[in-house]
Formats: sequence, structure tokens, C-alpha cells
Amino acid sequence: MNRVPVSAEIDNTGYDPGTPTDLVLGGETFTSITDRICGIVEQPKPPKAWYIAITVTGSLTLVLFAMLFHLITTGIGVWGVNSTVGWGWAIVNFVFWVGIGHAGTLISAILFLLRQKWRTSINRFAEAMTIFAVVCAGIFPAVHVGRIWLVHWLFPIPNYQGMWPNFRSPLLWDVFAVGTYATVSLLFWYTGMVPDLATLRDRAKGKWRKMAYGFFAIGWRGSHRHWHRYEKAYLLLAGLATPLVLSVHSVVSFDFAVAQIPGWHTTIFPPYFVAGAVFSGFAMVGTLLVPARQFFGLKHFITKHHLDNMNKIILATGSMVGYAYAMEFFIAWYGGNPNETFAFVNRAFGPYAWAYWIMVSCNVISPQLFWFKKIRHSLPLMWIIYIFVNIGMWFERFVITVTSLSRDFLPSSWAYYAPTKIDILTFLGSFGLFLTLTLLFVRFLPMVAMAEVKTVMPAASVHGGPAHPVGDYHGDINDRHNKGGK
Repeated sequence: MNRVPVSAEIDNTGYDPGTPTDLVLGGETFTSITDRICGIVEQPKPPKAWYIAITVTGSLTLVLFAMLFHLITTGIGVWGVNSTVGWGWAIVNFVFWVGIGHAGTLISAILFLLRQKWRTSINRFAEAMTIFAVVCAGIFPAVHVGRIWLVHWLFPIPNYQGMWPNFRSPLLWDVFAVGTYATVSLLFWYTGMVPDLATLRDRAKGKWRKMAYGFFAIGWRGSHRHWHRYEKAYLLLAGLATPLVLSVHSVVSFDFAVAQIPGWHTTIFPPYFVAGAVFSGFAMVGTLLVPARQFFGLKHFITKHHLDNMNKIILATGSMVGYAYAMEFFIAWYGGNPNETFAFVNRAFGPYAWAYWIMVSCNVISPQLFWFKKIRHSLPLMWIIYIFVNIGMWFERFVITVTSLSRDFLPSSWAYYAPTKIDILTFLGSFGLFLTLTLLFVRFLPMVAMAEVKTVMPAASVHGGPAHPVGDYHGDINDRHNKGGK
């Protein structure tokens, strides 16, 4: 899988990156789009860099499984939790990974319903990241309960003791929220990929590849009836996924908001958590999308116009998160509750002040650099800001979880929480699993939605003008798509 050659950089193609209609640059045609995207998957052997990357990430994944095995066979005493801080890195990592998955659903569902055509080049990559992030997130609630062999008690199914779950438990709310989110996101991702899988099936050389892609293409032939059913199903799933963007992280925030712990018992958590989830999700998409764009030669499809829009969303949601930080302090002071006031003063100036100010610096200050257009269009600078946002959002979850628990109502029970090497290796291993799944995705599946990208090209319009936002001409496009664009 060699680098796909790019004829010219975006700014030298004669197109204006700031013009919304120029979403595919470099004079690409239906045929060239199919050849470029399929060529990444169809290479007989990936480059050495891919093998090196998957060796590293695969090793981290094995570390994750080893740490989980050690945890299950030994007990949660191997973590840094104590009698005061009963929720440690496991909950922090769970909320972090659930938040990462929000960008995919927002890009795919909400922007689709709002007819935002610029989503077409990045939605497939973001959707895949949603699935992989939810896989990583789902590990931690399963193991942090301690006795994992009784984890089936979380599910509303009759068991041998005749017991039913406690539906007042936030842990059960997480099961329903994350389970529904994962199911709808997986269906949405797979449904949108069916036309492209059919293209890979028709172009496949080997028997096994043809059989595998053919099985998942479920008999797609690109007829008008197929497109009609596809668009109805895609629209329905988009409608189902849209409220999930708001609901799933709101439910996760209830884990904290329904408690009486100072610093948690607040009504701002649901919108605050949703904004933070979109914020961190877009940052993670950008963290992986910028290198993939450069390495796989996707500059004509993932343009600076796409990245500029993503950076503006990060700027907007980062400002919302900064506003929420300020409101937390204001309400703690305005409410006159000394316990609440102490909790927030303790965050900023207590033993975890270092974590709090890392969070503020990364989440509030660094995104403000996106007010400047030169920074929004500079790949190295935007990538560095993405990294800072990812770091800051993890520290946000750490600050919320640990600072309130380490110093609660009784000073006699105060204790300092510190992670063990098992905590650290488990978290690093979850990144290994996430990146391993991402590398397998870019190797065997199209990372750009070919059929959708073609709908935003001028040639997709019957009048040759700007393309329609929905697939009004999908049938014609798919006929050329499956015939090599001729």
C-alpha cells in the first residue's frame, strides 16, 4: 500500500479552499475517486510503516489484556483506589472514551440532517472511531465492578436467583445508554458503507476478498430501488442517532449529578458533558485524520476547508466548556453552600491544583488560538492543539472524579489518590486497542465514503452546478461507480 500520489497541494489547484462548493479538489472524477480510495485497500501488501505501527499497537493491546487478567484474578486492590476514592482511573477512562465517540455520530447524523455537505469526506473515519472508542469504553464498567463474574446482574434478564437489576443505579443507566449508542452507531456506520463494499466486491481480484466484501455488501447492485431503500434507512438511522448524541453523555453525567458529593451535585453537568464530549471527539478525529490525510494522499478529499470547519467546532465547544468551568465556580459562590465552595476552591488550589490548571490550559486557552485563520489552516499547529485538547479532556474527567472524592464532608477521611502501574498500563493498553482497530479499518475498509463524496461534486448535479445535499442522483452515480466511472 504505497502512498497515493497527489498531483498538487490544495492551494495550488486553482480552487479556493474557503468556498463550500469546492469539497473535492484537484479535478477529480468519479473514476479517479474510486481508484484512489479503493487503491488504499487493494494494495497487496501494506507499507512497512503500517506493520511497525500495528506491531506497537498490538503489543499495547496485549498489555491491556494482561492487565485485565491480572485484575480479574487478583482483585481491584491492584488499582490505586482507597476507602475514600472508590472511583479512580477506571471511571475516568470510561467517561473519556465515551466522549471520544461523540464526534462520529455528530458528523454523521446531525450534520447529515442539517444538509452540511462538508461532512462527506470525514464522516466514515469519524464513524469508525465512534465504534472503536465505545469498544474501549465498554471495558471499564465491566471490570470496575470488581466481581466481573457477576456482571450479568447489570442486565434486565432473569437469573438463577430470581433477581432483577436495581434500575435506580446509575451503573445500569450506563449499560442502557452506551449499549443503545453502540448499536445504533454500528448500524449507521455499516449502512453507509454498503455501496462502497459493493464497489470493493466488484473490483476484488482474489476469491476470498470477493466473498468477504460480497457477504457484507448484502447483494447491493445499485438499482434505483436499492438506493431508495438505502436513503430511507440512512435517514431513519440518522434520526435515531441524533438524540443519542445528547442523551448518552447526559446519562453518563448523571453518574455524578445524582450524587450528593460536593462538586458533583449540579444541574450543569448534562450540557457541560455533552459539549465536552463533542469537543474531545473532534480533537481525536483530527489527531488521527491529519496524519492519515498526509500519509494516504487524501488532500483532495479531506481539504483545509474540512479541517477549518472542524477547528471552528472545536473553538465553539471549547468556549462552551470554558464557560461551564466559570459557571461552576459562580454557582458554588452564589449558592452559599460552604461545602460546594470548598470543593471548587480545593480543585483550583488544593493538592490536585496541578491537574486542574493543566485542564484549564489545554481545554480553555489552547482552543482560543483557532480564532486566527493561519492557525486553523496550519497542519502542525492544529495537530498540536488537538493533542493538548485530548490531554486536557482526560484531566477534566480526572479532576471531576478524584478531587471531589478525595476531600468530602469529613476531613478525617481525606486521602490522596495516586494510580498504580496497573492503572497506567491498562489505560495505555486501551489506546493500543483503539489504534489497532483503527489500523485494521484503514487497511481493509474504505476510510472515505466514496459514494457520498461523489454526490457533492458538480458532476452529480443534473445542471452541472453545486451538488444536491442528499442523494438525488445516487442511482446515476452508482452506475458509474460500479462500472469504474465510465
